[in-house]
Amino acid sequence: MAEAADIQGTGPSPARRWLRRTITVAFGAPLLAGLLQAPVVASPAVAEDATGSRTVDVSLDTLTPSAPVEGDTVTVTGTVTNRGKKTVTDATVNLRVGPRMTSRSEIEQVTGRTGFRNDSDPAPLEDAPTVKIPRLGAGLSADFSLSVPVSELGLDEEGVYQLGVSLTGQTSDRQYDRVLGIERTFLPYEPEAAEKKTQLTYLWPLIASAHVSAETATDDQQTPVFENDDLAAELRPGGRLDQLVALGKDLPVTWVVDPDLLASVDAMANGYRVKDGDRDVPGRNQAVAERWLDALEKAVQGHKVVALPFADPDLASLAHRGKDVPGSLGHLQSATALAGMTVETVLHVPASTDFAWPADGAVDPSIVAVATSAGADKVIARSDSVRDDLPYTPTAARPLGNGSTTAVVSDALLSTAFEGDMVRAENSTLAVQGFLAQSLAITLEQPEDQRSIVVAPQRMPSVAQAQSMATALEGLSGKRWTQPTDLLAAAAAKPDPDASTAVPSSSRYPKKLRDRELPVQAFRDMKTTRDELDDFKVVLTQPERVVTPFGNAIDREMSTSWRGEARAAAIYRNNVLDYLQTLTKGVQLVDKSDLTLSGRSATIPVTVQNKLLQDVDDLVLRLTSANKNRLELNGEGSAELPVKVGGGHSQSVKFTASANVNGQVPMTAQLYTQDGTPYGQPMNFTVRVSEITPTVMLVIAGGVLLLVLAGIRMYSQRKRVAARNAEAEAAEDGTVEEDPASEPGQDEPGQDAPGEEEPGGNEPVQPSDPTPDTPDTGSESGGPSGPGEKVDR
Repeated sequence: MAEAADIQGTGPSPARRWLRRTITVAFGAPLLAGLLQAPVVASPAVAEDATGSRTVDVSLDTLTPSAPVEGDTVTVTGTVTNRGKKTVTDATVNLRVGPRMTSRSEIEQVTGRTGFRNDSDPAPLEDAPTVKIPRLGAGLSADFSLSVPVSELGLDEEGVYQLGVSLTGQTSDRQYDRVLGIERTFLPYEPEAAEKKTQLTYLWPLIASAHVSAETATDDQQTPVFENDDLAAELRPGGRLDQLVALGKDLPVTWVVDPDLLASVDAMANGYRVKDGDRDVPGRNQAVAERWLDALEKAVQGHKVVALPFADPDLASLAHRGKDVPGSLGHLQSATALAGMTVETVLHVPASTDFAWPADGAVDPSIVAVATSAGADKVIARSDSVRDDLPYTPTAARPLGNGSTTAVVSDALLSTAFEGDMVRAENSTLAVQGFLAQSLAITLEQPEDQRSIVVAPQRMPSVAQAQSMATALEGLSGKRWTQPTDLLAAAAAKPDPDASTAVPSSSRYPKKLRDRELPVQAFRDMKTTRDELDDFKVVLTQPERVVTPFGNAIDREMSTSWRGEARAAAIYRNNVLDYLQTLTKGVQLVDKSDLTLSGRSATIPVTVQNKLLQDVDDLVLRLTSANKNRLELNGEGSAELPVKVGGGHSQSVKFTASANVNGQVPMTAQLYTQDGTPYGQPMNFTVRVSEITPTVMLVIAGGVLLLVLAGIRMYSQRKRVAARNAEAEAAEDGTVEEDPASEPGQDEPGQDAPGEEEPGGNEPVQPSDPTPDTPDTGSESGGPSGPGEKVDR
C-alpha cells in the first residue's frame, strides 16, 4: 500500500523559514502508487473570509482517464492554496468517492457546491494514497498528485459518482484535525457498453465577426477592403479559427458554418486590402488564409455541413425590432439563398440550408415566424426555452407549433457546459467531467429507450473553450453510452410523443437576451442604405459591381456577432452608408455662376460630372425656370434632357431658352432617375435677362435705314463731282463738240467745268465738295444681339 509523502522543512533559522514562505521549493518522495509532490509557490492575496472548510482552496487540474473502466488507474493532480490568515500544519490531501448520483438534477445540485458537508460528503478512501503537507503558510500553494486503481475506488455499479479531493489539517489557532478545503467533481463509470446508447449530435460552430467593409479597390477584380486585419490573427497557427479546424477534423461533429467567414477568408487568399486611416494598404496574410482554407476543406470531408444564412443574421433582433421596417426580411431571404452556394464554391462540399439558429436557442412565436420566412423549416432551439416537464430527457426533434416547423431542441446543460473561462485548468477539468456525467445520466434515465440529443455550444468558442469541448468528446470516444450522429439525422429522429411542441410565449423570452439585441434604429439605418443603393444602381451600366459588395455589407450589419457590441455595430453601419454616399456623389452637377442672357434666345449649358470608373445612363436632367413669363425653356417653365456620361468624364447638356422680359430669373437644375426619383442635390443659379420689345426693334431698324440712305447720298454726290471734272478736262483739250440740242448753260458730257485749271495757268479756286450726312455708326451696335447668340458667363 502507498504511503504518504511528507514535505520537510530544511531551514534552521527563522529568516530562512520566512524566505521559504515567499519562494518555497518543496521536495517530495515518490509514492508507491506514483504520487508526485510539486513545489510550494506564492498565491494571490489572502481572502479575509476564508475560514472553516473554505480556508484552503483545492483546485483539480487534471483527472485521467475522464471516464475510467476496469483495469484503469485514476490520477488526479491539482493545487491546494491557503486562503486563510493562519498557517496550516499537519495537512493531508486525500480522495473521497461517492455517493452515486441517481439523476441529472442531483448532479446539477452538486455542481459548484463549496465547503465540506458531513451529511453528504463521504469519508476519505481507506488505504488510498494521500499527500502529506506538514506546513502551508498563508497565501502559499502546493501541488499534489494522487493515483488510485479503479478497483480501489469502491465503484459498485454503473453510474455517475461524486469524486472529492479534500485537505484535512490544523491551523495555528485551532490545533485539531478538520477539513479545511474540498473540491468536488464527477466520475462517470460505465464498465460495459450500454444496450441502448444515446445518439449524440455535437455542433461545431465556425463563425466569426464581420471584417469586410463595403469598399472595394478600383481594379477590375474589385479587391475587397477589410476594416482591419484582425481575422488573420484567428487564422494563424494557434489562433481561434485555426484551433477549431485542427480540433474538429478528428471529432464526430456537424460543422455549422457562417458563409460570410468562408467568403472573407477566400477573399484574403485571393488578395485583399486593409484600411489604414484615410487610405488602404495591401493585406499581408494571403498565405495564412490559403493554408487555413486548405486545412478546412480537408477537415470537413466526410462530415455534414450546415450553412447558416450569409453573415449569420440575428433572427431575434429581426423578429423583435426589425420586421416592421420595410425590406428587412428581404435581406434574410437573400442571405439564405447565398449560403449554400458560397459553401459549395469555397469548400467544394454540399451544405444544408434548412436550419435556423436563433441566439442561445431562445424562441418565441415571432422568432419562429421570421426564422422560417426565408425557407428554413428547422429551428435549433434550446431546452431552457422549449421546456419539457418530464422526468427524463426526451429526443431533441419534435414538431413545433402547428407542425410545419421542426424544432431541434438542444440540451441546455450540455450546450452551456463550456461557457466561461476555460483557460484555468481547474475550470476545464470540472466542465469536462460535468459534461460526461450529464451525458451518462441521460442514458441511464431510460436505459431501455434510445434517444437522440443535440449539443449546440456557444457560437464563437475561444481556443480554451474549444479545447475543453474536444477533450469532452474524446472522453466519449469509447462509445460506451453514446454514439455520434449528425444534425440532419437528429432532425429526422422519431419525436417523443410526450415532448413539448408548444412555442414559448414572448413574455418568456429572456430579458438579458433582449437587452443585447440590435435596436430599431439599426434596421432603419439599413433601410436608408438599401434605399440609396436602389436609387444608385439604376443609373449604372454595371450595377453588379456596387450591388454585390453593398448587399453583403448590409447582411453583415444584422449579424448576431454584434450582440453586446452596439457602438462597433453603429460605426460599421455608418461607414457603409458614408462610402455609398461618396460613390453617389461621384455623379453630380457642376456648380455654375450666374449667367447673362443677351439675346432673344440662347443656349444654357449645364455640366454633369461622372467620377466613377463605370458609365452612368438612364439619368434625366431637368432645368426649371422660376419665372417662365420672363424666361421660357422650350415654351415651358422647365425642360428635360437625357444624360449618359462615360466613366471619369463630364458632359455638357444644353437647353434652349427664350427671353420675354428683362430681369433676374432663378434657375434649378436637378438630376432624376427614369422613374422620377431625384438623384443627388439640386443646383441653383441665376440668369439675368435684358428686355427685347417690338418698339426697341423699330428704333434699331430706323437707325439702320438712315445709315443706308446717308451712304447712298454720299455715293451719288461723289459720282456727279467726278463727271463734272471729266467734262472740264475734255473741253480744255477741245475734244468735246457742242451738242446743238443741248440747252443753254447745260453742261454737256465731257465739257469742262467752270473754274477748272487751264494748262500752264494758275490753279483756280475749286468749289467745295458737298458734305454728306454721315451719322456716327460707332464701333459696336448698342442694340441686342441677333437670334442664336451664345450666353455670356
